[in-house]
Amino acid sequence: MHTHTTTSALLDAIRFDAAGLVAAIAQQHDTGEVLMLAWMNREAVAETLATGRVCYFSRSRGRLWRKGESSGQVQLLVELRVDCDGDALLLLVNQDGVACHTGRRNCFYRAVRDGELVEIAAPEIDPAKLYGGTGG
Repeated sequence: MHTHTTTSALLDAIRFDAAGLVAAIAQQHDTGEVLMLAWMNREAVAETLATGRVCYFSRSRGRLWRKGESSGQVQLLVELRVDCDGDALLLLVNQDGVACHTGRRNCFYRAVRDGELVEIAAPEIDPAKLYGGTGG
């Protein structure tokens, strides 16, 4: 997909934080729907560019997290964008299925309405079916 030099130059342009991470927003490329926010380290960015399948860094697991590895709900990279400061990424993706571990299309299914936090989208898939009852 990309040459080593190109990937190396891109990785050097990203300002990873003190923990070695950068925020990554996943957006459905054809509709503009914001799907989720996750974190990537250098290895996750490099793997994503090399394979075209989005890989994140799971802070709770302390390891790489290949989106869809347990749920089958993969994200395929269409384009990776770096913001003006180099400290945030926008991943334009093709999302296969739902993006959220709750079984919803995206992670932004709650909104403040009349001063209260309400759910504005129901799950499309039972999370137990996504993960065989193991969660996330």
